[in-house]
Amino acid sequence: MRSLKIEVKAGDIADWRDEAVVVNLFKGVKRPGGATGAVDKATGGAISKLIESGDFQGKFKEVSVLPAAGESPAKRVMIVGLGEREKFKLDRIREVSGKVALHAREIGLKSFSTIVHGAGIGGLDLHEATEAMAEGALLTLYRYTRYKTSDEGKKDPDVMTMVTTEKARVGVMQRAVESGAVIASAGNMVRDLVNMPSNDKPPQKLAEFASKVAKDSGFKCKVLDERLMADMGMGGVLAVGKGSEEPPRFLVLEYKGARRGKPIVLVGKGITFDTGGISLKPQEGPLGPIWEMRHDMAGMATVLATISAAARLKLPLDIIALAPLAENMPSGRAQRPGDVLKMYGGKTVEVLSTDAEGRLILADALVFAEKLKPQAIVDVATLTGTAVYALGKRVTPVMGNDSKLVRRLVKAGLDTGERVWELPMFDEYAEQIKSDLADLKNTGGKSAGCITAGMFLRQFVGATPWAHLDIAGTVWVHGGPESIDKTYMPKGPSGIPARLLIRMLRDWGKSA
Repeated sequence: MRSLKIEVKAGDIADWRDEAVVVNLFKGVKRPGGATGAVDKATGGAISKLIESGDFQGKFKEVSVLPAAGESPAKRVMIVGLGEREKFKLDRIREVSGKVALHAREIGLKSFSTIVHGAGIGGLDLHEATEAMAEGALLTLYRYTRYKTSDEGKKDPDVMTMVTTEKARVGVMQRAVESGAVIASAGNMVRDLVNMPSNDKPPQKLAEFASKVAKDSGFKCKVLDERLMADMGMGGVLAVGKGSEEPPRFLVLEYKGARRGKPIVLVGKGITFDTGGISLKPQEGPLGPIWEMRHDMAGMATVLATISAAARLKLPLDIIALAPLAENMPSGRAQRPGDVLKMYGGKTVEVLSTDAEGRLILADALVFAEKLKPQAIVDVATLTGTAVYALGKRVTPVMGNDSKLVRRLVKAGLDTGERVWELPMFDEYAEQIKSDLADLKNTGGKSAGCITAGMFLRQFVGATPWAHLDIAGTVWVHGGPESIDKTYMPKGPSGIPARLLIRMLRDWGKSA
């Protein structure tokens, strides 16, 4: 699908010729100033009259379109509301930019030109505001059409032009547009992979896709097959994958941006479809209908998209992404409830539920990560239905053994609108995963299930700073009052938390 082209040009928006020019207004403003005031003057006070009549109040994401009049050469003037000034942050820029792009699609615009929301009277940094506008528009216009045989819906606009009165700002803004496009493409890569049906993304095909992304983006990709995993003793990945006709794989992705020091390791769960195995899932579960279990590889998609973006942004860090890939199916070869597995590194696990499989493949990956002697490990997984019961579908639970790392993730979540909240990891929770038969059991029951799953993972990490993100509730936008409600996150896969991780990595040199 064709992507929106974003340009940056110098000029006066009041004298700009396009199908529409876009300006903004905070809630409660009675007399427009700045660029909005200039356009108001050029149109003979059309915006002021709209305000005076009460037909436009500047409410958040409110949009009005007027035919241009007076001296304005544009065909239309679009005014978008920024809401209350004290609530205006970067994430509101993404939403406002997305709302404008969506409205441009709805009214059939091929192009439109806009000022940068928030960089003037809003007082936000120009680069950050421009980048957020690019992200918001590109994320909002996302549609997955790979399996459509006919062109449905209204056409996206072709071009969005950001207009600045200062030529010296063009370079800064252009670089921000480029980085914003990389970040948005990471979120949309996650969406693409999650949307893809499971018959088209078994472990081997996903590994091939990752290899292509690595080649295109400039990082290394190594694929471990089942024979090599068996030689290494990866009992978790092999046990989960052995019930399927599709053999498991293990991805080792490596980007060298610092070329010195210790790497940061990202680990992503890659269950390409989750039936629950012998512990078969119901048709409707806490995470949604079973057909949505194609999203169980969203962790893998996230770490792939993140390391790809890091390479394209040329971040000055060494990053390694690990992704165990398996399909969890019931068959005569599948693991059984009650089996005992020997994991990579030697720990033994009693399998009480084959539907608690994500933590088994992640355990092998975390031991692998620990052996790399990294400065930090972050894992991402659609791990537990109880994550939804704990925090709903708007916020991602985070747990970890290092408060500084957790703070980094919390801050990145606030900056990107992909919010996370820390859950406790008190030692007492570990009692729930002790086994009478083995070192551990793979489920601690329904009580505090999200936390005990995190405690299980913690047993496979040593002293390395580590954090775990359970995206089971936030991976998919269902709509309605319980779901994430953002313009740039339409129904379907959210893309969470790729932008969060990219932000964390970009801010790595700053104090947490």
